[in-house]
Amino acid sequence: MNDGGQRRYGPLGTALVIIPTYNEAENIKPIVSRVRAAVPDAEVLIADDNSPDGTGKLADELAAEDDQVHVLHRKGKEGLGAAYLAGFRWGMEHGYGVLVEMDADGSHQPEELPRLLTALKSADLVLGSRWIPGGRVVNWPKSREFLSRGGSTYSRLLLGVPIRDVTGGFRAFRRETLEGIGLEDVASQGYCFQVDLARRAVAAGFHVIEVPITFVEREHGDSKMSRDIVVEALWRVTAWGVGGRAAQLLGHRRPRS
Repeated sequence: MNDGGQRRYGPLGTALVIIPTYNEAENIKPIVSRVRAAVPDAEVLIADDNSPDGTGKLADELAAEDDQVHVLHRKGKEGLGAAYLAGFRWGMEHGYGVLVEMDADGSHQPEELPRLLTALKSADLVLGSRWIPGGRVVNWPKSREFLSRGGSTYSRLLLGVPIRDVTGGFRAFRRETLEGIGLEDVASQGYCFQVDLARRAVAAGFHVIEVPITFVEREHGDSKMSRDIVVEALWRVTAWGVGGRAAQLLGHRRPRS
């Protein structure tokens, strides 16, 4: 999206990097260390869904050693979307100006965070994109790439959003953006959660831009991707797209008063 350079953006404020975790004991310490090195002024919130492998305990140890690391303990595994929503609420309640989504498994490179935050100085939402020039994926099978590219293309065309990587989960929001997109009725998860927030931002008229990232497949732990997540994304995106087109048609046909 392009605002034509007309809008003036205020200062960003302190950034909070939200890292949802479930069974990420092998990954949590290295990823937090890399985040702290890449953006020393930012703070980290680990939102742990009561991981049985002890991730929550390790997160508490990190927080005890570093005042810029915080932990949000949740009762159980409720999905990525619910974890991010809880993290957003915590961050806004504590006055952060920027809320960042980032995976715990190393697929999102913390060293690219400065690029997202720099771009956010002139935007409302910045998406780390695998599917624009300069973006790429590493160690993915062709089947996974086809699924991700196809999901983004399907969502973009059906919903009419000008975003190449609409399913990606490496994102930086201004606080005002999250306040303006109606988080209270978001119920989607996984890929679908990312699509939902992106389409809401576009519909609300926020300035959304993409910057290229390198996405690296996790080395440790198990992927949280599942058939149920893909199916949910397919039916929700289809319902949103069909509903939006129907509303447009009805609007065009409504007689003028």
